[in-house]
Amino acid sequence: MDLFDWNGNEQRAKPLAERMRAEAPEEFVGQRHLVAEGSLLRRAIALDRLGSCIFWGPPGCGKTTLANVIAAQTKARFIRLNAVNAGVADVKKAVEDAREALKLHNRRTYLMLDECHRFNKAQSDSLLPAIEQGTIVFIGSTTENPYASMTPALVSRCRIFEFYPLREEEIRGALVRALTDKRGLGDYAADVSAEALDHIARTAGGDLRTAYNALELAVLTTPPQADGTIRVTLADAEQSIQRKALSYNEDLYYDLLSAFCKSLRGSDPDAALYYAMRLIEGGCDPLLVLRRLVVHAAEDVGMADPNALVVATSALTAFRNLGSPEGLLPLSEAIVYVCEAEKSGAVKDAMQAAARDARETRDDNVPAYLRDVSYGSREQKAARGQYLYPHDFGGWVKQQYLPDSLKDRVYYTPTENGYERQVRQTRRRKGKE
Repeated sequence: MDLFDWNGNEQRAKPLAERMRAEAPEEFVGQRHLVAEGSLLRRAIALDRLGSCIFWGPPGCGKTTLANVIAAQTKARFIRLNAVNAGVADVKKAVEDAREALKLHNRRTYLMLDECHRFNKAQSDSLLPAIEQGTIVFIGSTTENPYASMTPALVSRCRIFEFYPLREEEIRGALVRALTDKRGLGDYAADVSAEALDHIARTAGGDLRTAYNALELAVLTTPPQADGTIRVTLADAEQSIQRKALSYNEDLYYDLLSAFCKSLRGSDPDAALYYAMRLIEGGCDPLLVLRRLVVHAAEDVGMADPNALVVATSALTAFRNLGSPEGLLPLSEAIVYVCEAEKSGAVKDAMQAAARDARETRDDNVPAYLRDVSYGSREQKAARGQYLYPHDFGGWVKQQYLPDSLKDRVYYTPTENGYERQVRQTRRRKGKE
């Protein structure tokens, strides 16, 4: 090895996830809804006509990698900044350089901004003129909902592309390629068992970066055999990703999860707690159990006890902040609360009925007096009729809200269980029933 091969040494020092970044669309892992052959984004990349956009999704799902693919495919300049340490001055310099390149060389500039939700209003506003004038093509990357975490002015000038966690088979395929690719671990005689690959892919939680890091750690820390082969076992994989393998097969896993859900619905806290702990002790991610709990708080408890959803989501937040084992306490409390709460499926029934009408009826004739009054002539506004402001009538007044074709529809019918009994009494008092 040449000690003065600076570029080679620097490349080898990079983490596996960085070395294995795709450089062409066909190498990109996952997100087929965005980059499948013939898709809008794929065509835009191929034609080098991508407009300003924001990539939104969880960590390790390919946002930055796709930006790198665009950089490799385009003939335009590509500038990359990180919102954590870039300020207004950095943005202004990038925009000025882009303006010069466009003016002198007729070359467009892509400005890639990682963690773009970290930009404040002043920083975001400094980009707006350049985006509007076409001086730069902005590509933002964020793990936060841009509609909630970014300035509306910037979001409105970008197309939002939503990324999803990678599927287990997609991650496994990427790991297999990394073992033979010279950019990855191809120079190592690594023999990774199928069980080890399955475990890393399953427990990475849709995050390819996490999976790459675990695989690299397992390979680099496992001593080679006498023949020079590095044999990575399931035990090595468990240690590298700090998660033990499930102590049950796939069928039993789904049976335990089903039993947990049915115990919640059936108001049996003892059974629900047992199945939850059996899943977790067997290697299941507690966050999966918590997500199911949140769903059941809305689906099976619903308006019979609206606090159930508050307790369940609070437990989810608490676990994310505390981790295990402390986070298992609020999880257990929420399980007991959801089990002991009054039950009602009225909200789920209402949602399904409304969704069915939204698909099949799709009446967009909003009653005139409910329409937006910020547009139209004075005559058009007057023709829309008089909207009855409920607070002028003590908080409620009889008024048609649904379109004419659906005006007699009733989606939500409260039961006599728990808080819904109160809701029903209130509806009767108002003459809704």
